[in-house]
Amino acid sequence: MASRFGRGSIQGIVVALAMGLLFALLASGCGSSSGGTSASASSAVGSAPSLAPIEKPYKPKFDQANIVRTIDNRYWPLQPGTTFHYKGVKGTQHQIDNETVTHQTKRILGVPATVVRDTVLAHGIPIERTFDWYAQDKYGNVWYMGENSLERTHGHLVRASDSWEAGVNGGKPGIIMPGNPQPGDAYRQEYYPPGQALDEARVLSLDGHTTVPAGQFTGVLVTSERSPLEPQTEQKYYAPGTGDVKEKVVKGHHEVFELVSVTHQ
Repeated sequence: MASRFGRGSIQGIVVALAMGLLFALLASGCGSSSGGTSASASSAVGSAPSLAPIEKPYKPKFDQANIVRTIDNRYWPLQPGTTFHYKGVKGTQHQIDNETVTHQTKRILGVPATVVRDTVLAHGIPIERTFDWYAQDKYGNVWYMGENSLERTHGHLVRASDSWEAGVNGGKPGIIMPGNPQPGDAYRQEYYPPGQALDEARVLSLDGHTTVPAGQFTGVLVTSERSPLEPQTEQKYYAPGTGDVKEKVVKGHHEVFELVSVTHQ
């Protein structure tokens, strides 16, 4: 920039004014080339960082008056009757994961939350079954309202300690998917200290690409997701119009899941 504006016989005062204007525009505009986001962008009205901040004490700005009926976030579309089929490996065990968007809702904090049934199988036997609850606001943010998680113990599926519901025993909603994600944005996804459910996420990129059994995807949202209580970090890949297409633990144990197909009933 200095060489562009400093050449020729232009008077110094003009140069100074031009440079000052340029830096002012940059400071008020987009994030840096390293993927950061300006403070004005991340704190904008309706943004995930402003509504579900990571800072303590956690006070989400959840307003039931802003909730809409349909979850159509481009990176997390939840159309009832849709099932996402995944396959992967956790440790050395190969698993299958089927996530079905049901036609059911559960009223939480005064709003109808969509119920998603998630079943993980190993050798054809369900080892985990979770009922997740989601709601979308008018800004496009998809709120995570809680989960009823069951794990196989001694041959039976029993309720896990990290099950939680917003508004119950200290549970508070978080945002699972921003309506307008920007690189560098950080936000809390869930909050339930008694069950150690404290996941948070950061947007890494909006132009990722990946190939999974379901196909090749570009323009992918890539996030880094972790819990401050667990020694692992996970990267997730969300394709526009499809949703979650890949999950990979990049720090911690070996775990990878990829989308195989999407079916509709």
